[in-house]
Amino acid sequence: VTGLTSRHVAEHFQCSNNTTSHYFKKMLFIFSDQPFYSTHVQFLDNESVHPKIQCNPKFWPYFWNAIGTIDGCHIPVSPPAIICSNYHNCK
Repeated sequence: VTGLTSRHVAEHFQCSNNTTSHYFKKMLFIFSDQPFYSTHVQFLDNESVHPKIQCNPKFWPYFWNAIGTIDGCHIPVSPPAIICSNYHNCK
């Protein structure tokens, strides 16, 4: 969410990299396990994609094969410009 590396997060919260990694992994398991996953992750079909996204050539190429969303929300994300190329074509 912050776009920071785990090392920067650890320094910000004044804890070790090991502690940061441990809690990141713990949260990852919580978000990908029941009941959170089954409650908040919804699978899409092309009819349920908002027309603003589906009709816009700027957005649709990135969403045409999306397999799901969190609560049906579109979450705008933009990495820092200096590393933007690292995030192209990431799934």
